[in-house]
Order: sequence, then structure tokens, then C-alpha cells
Amino acid sequence: MEQLQQKAVLVGVNLNHQKDFEYSMEELANLAEACNIEVTATLTQNLVKINSSHYIGTGKIEEVRALLEANDGNLVIFNDELSPSQIRNLEADLDCKIIDRTILILDIFDQRAKTREAQLQVEVAQLKYMLPRLVGLRESLGRQSGGVGTKNRGVGETKLELDRRRIEEKITALSKELETLVAHRQTQRKQRKKNDVPVVSLVGYTNAGKSTIMNAMMERFNPEQEKQVFEKDMLFATLETSVRSIPLEDNKTFLLTDTVGFVSKLPHHLIKAFRSTLEEVAEADLLIHVVDYSNPEYERLIDITNQTLKEIGITDIPVIYAYNKSDLAERAIPEVQGDKVFLAAKPRIGIQELIGLIRERVFKDYIRCEMLIPYDQGAVVSYFNEHAHIFETSYEPEGTKLSMECKQSDYGKYKQYALEGTEESASAVGDESGVND
Repeated sequence: MEQLQQKAVLVGVNLNHQKDFEYSMEELANLAEACNIEVTATLTQNLVKINSSHYIGTGKIEEVRALLEANDGNLVIFNDELSPSQIRNLEADLDCKIIDRTILILDIFDQRAKTREAQLQVEVAQLKYMLPRLVGLRESLGRQSGGVGTKNRGVGETKLELDRRRIEEKITALSKELETLVAHRQTQRKQRKKNDVPVVSLVGYTNAGKSTIMNAMMERFNPEQEKQVFEKDMLFATLETSVRSIPLEDNKTFLLTDTVGFVSKLPHHLIKAFRSTLEEVAEADLLIHVVDYSNPEYERLIDITNQTLKEIGITDIPVIYAYNKSDLAERAIPEVQGDKVFLAAKPRIGIQELIGLIRERVFKDYIRCEMLIPYDQGAVVSYFNEHAHIFETSYEPEGTKLSMECKQSDYGKYKQYALEGTEESASAVGDESGVND
């Protein structure tokens, strides 16, 4: 059976003249588009407080009905999360399907989730959203396209005869399965910490170009690893946390993680469900805040991302700002200004400069030194060849002399071989280890 094209009227309430209201309505239209919904009209109202029975003033209901009729509409999307009674009243008065911003975002996440963990996280969030709204949604789900959100599949298809108790049981079962996957992720994280490899996390608004930056780094530093991440010019292209190892030329390595993008009014059900994924960010040594510099609203998007990070308790991790798509803003690139780098990941301009900033931040505990290692300690020489940046090797009568840059912890471990007075911190030496090699 062919699914009816969904034509929507968007409705938003501007409470006390919010400065980002227009942008949030524009974003709602983008979210609808990401669900293949045709937006036919938009209606907004300025209010001092939300109408508790209908979200909008009852006089506006007639206007919404007129817009639906004039445009052949079959769906109304509201810019805020609706209460169960609001859904019920709007359904009754408008006689069409009603959804809100939360359900729209959950729906996109449902379409995009690929891994079992992401699918479980979305399903738990959907069921928790449905639970208090069973009565209001009963009508909506019986309408032309079922599903918890906008399409004819997914949690809504598990019919709403699933009473409250069965939904609660399902949430418990899914949460248990999720806990197992989360425990596995935590074990992996502990292992990474034990290996003492710095972790750098890409964060930012959805569609800012995080996956493109990750792929550009993989291509530059780890081309043999056939593990490109999905990238596409659309909202929430990637929901899975990808972790990739980036080996630099001088035997330094860091792990790069790419996480779910943020959006304004990200539903709290979703933030809760994706907490384990977002914990990857909390464990990072450095954040790269990717910004779509070509978007005229980019400063607002930075604020939204910072606000979301704050909500999940991330406040004290050092940050580098990567102003991506700077070529589209007709800016001369690459350019570095303090903790900001202006770049264009798609044409691969500025990636080396970004790596330079990462180096400065995460490889501070390196030391420049010389060691004389006896010939019967060949394993130590092999270790440094693998884990340090060797500038010069010479063979003396007493053993192998290495002039190198190594981790402070490794220096401490093999200090007995160090030649007196040769050690100095890598930062004092400057970046001779070669950002531009």
C-alpha cells in the first residue's frame, strides 16, 4: 500500500519574544524535511504563557484548520513537546494527526539508528515518551499513517493495545540489554585509558561536518584502515559513536571519537537514552567543537552545543574550535587564531593545522632527551623505536645512543639510561616534532 504524502502545517508559540524563536521554527522545518514531510504552511503566535489546553490560543485553532484545508494538509507539527491532554484536545478539534518536535526528532533518530545500541536507545526514548500519552496518541496512531511519529513502522506499530504495564515491562527489558552494551563500552574505555592513549572527541551541532573531519584525518594519517564513517549533508546523519585511531608521523597516536550531533531543544528522553554514547565525550582529554561557519546563525549553534554539553555535565574539558566550511563563507583558509582553526574539511584544507592544535594540547607530557642503552638491552631500543620520536641513532662503544622525544612516563621508567643534562620538556623545544612534515 502506497503511503500518503504527508503535508504539514508547522505551529510555534513565541513565548515572551525569545530571540532564537525564528531560528527554532526554521529548524523545525528542516527536521520535517529530514522525515520527508512537505511543509505547506507555518503559523506562529506570540504568547506570555503556553495555553495549557491547546498549546496555542483557541482562536488560532480555526486558522490552523483553514491552513490545513487550503493546502490539503493531513498533519500538524508543534514546535514544543505537547502534554497528553493537549494532543487529545488538538486531535479532537483539528481532526488530523498531531505530532510535536520531540516525536519528530525521535522519528529521525529511529530512521538513522544503525547499531543495536543506538536502536535500543531510541526505542527506550520513544516508549518513555509514549507512556504518559497513551490516551492522546491512541487516536493519532489510528490515522492514515501509524507509527509513533510520522511513518508506518516502528514502535507505534507495536499497537497501542500494549497497555501501560506491557510498555513498562518492555522499557525494563530494553534497558537491561542496553546496560550490557554500556558495560561493554565502559570496558573498552577503561582499556583505552590503561593504554594511555589520549582521546579527542568531535562535538557540535548536527550537520556541522564532524564525520567529514574524521574521514579527512583517517585519509591523511591512517589510509590503510578501511573504516570511513558515514557522512551526508543532512541532520543527524550519524548516531553511532565511532572511535578511530589516528597515528601521527612521529609515533604519537590519539583516538578520535565522533558523537551524535546536537540540535536545539534536544528531547530530554533522548539525552537520557544517549547518555552512554555521550559519556564518550565526558571521558575525552580534548574536545573539537566543530562549527558550520557558513551558517549565518553559527554563534547560536555554538551556544546550543555548549548548553547541551552543560546539560550532560561536561564543563571542564579543554576545547578547540574548528570553524568548518569556511571556504563557503569566502574566508582565506587555513588560518589559526589561538584555540580556533578556520578550515574546510570537504576539500581537505586546514586538517594539518587542526592536527597541530591537537598536538599542542594532548602531547604536553613529552620530553626531549638522549639515552645510552647497553647493547644487551635491545628490547628497550625496540620499545623506543616504536613509542618515541627518534631524531638520531648512533652506535657508541657502550651501547646505542638515541636522541629522541618520548613520554615523560617512559623517560621515568628508563631514566637509568638517560645522559645527564640532555632532557628538556617538549613544549620548551617548540614544535620541532614537525606539524608540517
